Amino acid sequence: MIRHLVLFKLNDGVRRDDPRVVEGVAAFRALGDLIPELRFWECEWNISDRPVAYDFAINSAVEDTDALKRYLEHPAHTAGVALWREFATWVIADYPF
Repeated sequence: MIRHLVLFKLNDGVRRDDPRVVEGVAAFRALGDLIPELRFWECEWNISDRPVAYDFAINSAVEDTDALKRYLEHPAHTAGVALWREFATWVIADYPF
């Protein structure tokens, strides 16, 4: 199994209630039901307000590197990423577990 973690930081001046953000969150929340490669899926806003904290997180798992590739290339995933590019940056980690 491979854990796929993503931490998102909203761009300066962008708020959680921005309509673009609301649409992006909805797109990512739907992925768990849309992409069969996902064995585990959760995403949520961070509750920490520490200066080093990111704003939104995805914690997911797929079976192997081939499944990860299919997930990353899935049209629903690429559409969600395109939305988030407009208002956030992110970091990722993919590791076996």
